Amino acid sequence: MKIKSVEKKEKNMVEFVVEIDKDEFETAVGEVFKKNRGKIIVPGFRKGKAPRKMVETLYGADFFRGDALEDMLPSVIELVIDESEEKIVGNPTITDVNFEPESEAGTEIKLEAALYPEVTLGEYKGLTAEKPIVDVPDEEVDIEIENMRIRNARIEKANRPAQNGDITIIDFEGFVDGETFEGGAGKDYELTLGSDTFIPGFEEKMLGMTEGEERDLELVFPEEYSEPLAGKDVIFKVKLKELKEKLLPDLDDDFAIDVSEFDTLDELRANIKERKFDELRKNSDASFENALLTQIIESMEAEVPDVMIESQLETSMNNFARQISAYGMDPEMYFRMTGTTIEGFRETMRLQSEERVKVRLALEKIAEFEKIEISDEEIENEYKETAEQLNEDIDKIKERVEKEDLTYDLKLRRAAKIVTESAIAVDPIETDKDESVSE
Repeated sequence: MKIKSVEKKEKNMVEFVVEIDKDEFETAVGEVFKKNRGKIIVPGFRKGKAPRKMVETLYGADFFRGDALEDMLPSVIELVIDESEEKIVGNPTITDVNFEPESEAGTEIKLEAALYPEVTLGEYKGLTAEKPIVDVPDEEVDIEIENMRIRNARIEKANRPAQNGDITIIDFEGFVDGETFEGGAGKDYELTLGSDTFIPGFEEKMLGMTEGEERDLELVFPEEYSEPLAGKDVIFKVKLKELKEKLLPDLDDDFAIDVSEFDTLDELRANIKERKFDELRKNSDASFENALLTQIIESMEAEVPDVMIESQLETSMNNFARQISAYGMDPEMYFRMTGTTIEGFRETMRLQSEERVKVRLALEKIAEFEKIEISDEEIENEYKETAEQLNEDIDKIKERVEKEDLTYDLKLRRAAKIVTESAIAVDPIETDKDESVSE
């Protein structure tokens, strides 16, 4: 078995022709015959006793060749990946097979693969980009404190009409044109009024209901809702089975002691402000880096094969599904509740995936230009830090994260750092939203 020829094609594709000599392919066909002969019935012979020539005469000369080729395919692909001078992406795919049983040339297999793209970069040092100003107003701290009060509230039965913030247990059923529809009904559903969980108007029209009351809510599905419900009139029949209210704790030092490791409310507020500042600083740094990388890929020249984008897309979609599952929801329910479609979501994710691939290619090239190398000590320190952050044994981290993958990730991080440290940060341009135009 050998690579007979390599030919570059359009759109960053390459074609390989692999030749399997006659004897090697004949051996593979013989192995397939031995493996399957017990299943073959030929008139005049006991099951599994017919000679191969008789079977091929009866069923055709190609009877075993397809299976033989399938058995040899992993070795063919491995040969192309290992011995080709071209750097390819993903696994090659078969485009043609030429069986020549009587020829000494044997069998030829044509395969097509995407080439790893050549990257040409523009400037990547000394760039300028906006960097968000980091500031934590007291109002932001107040909101966090209030959220903590809500999370630590007592839940008690409410003997009054429903109002925003109340927790309700409801039965509901939706009707469009007098007919029920999939996903439009629920029993013993817990809904917090004001949470904007349902379509616009649903929760607002429940305000004022009392426990045991039944009410018809006449609403309209948003135009951006998924078909066939988009823009449709709907009537939800709702029964309020239970009504509960949240009783917030007093805002004092005792509250701080109960919900945190701090002894006073002032200490708690100071800690919240510090944490929010750190979070905003990280977000600001990330925004600055993203703006710089966007500039780099916009000036970059690279013919990115679809297989790289599709691979990143599948990774992103799988990550999304895992995150949704962690919240006890499946993707179908998420799309229904948000009024989106999997097709639209996938297209958005595809654009993001394309950008991620381009960023990765750009950082790889920068790492190459800058001759970035990662020492064993740096790798070990990264393993230790990860183990401490996740509170896991370092050996388990090493089992899960290959050294080669970690080295690659550290190289890209170092490359991004070179970009940001050489860049110039400017404050965001403020626009006067209240500016009016006089006639």
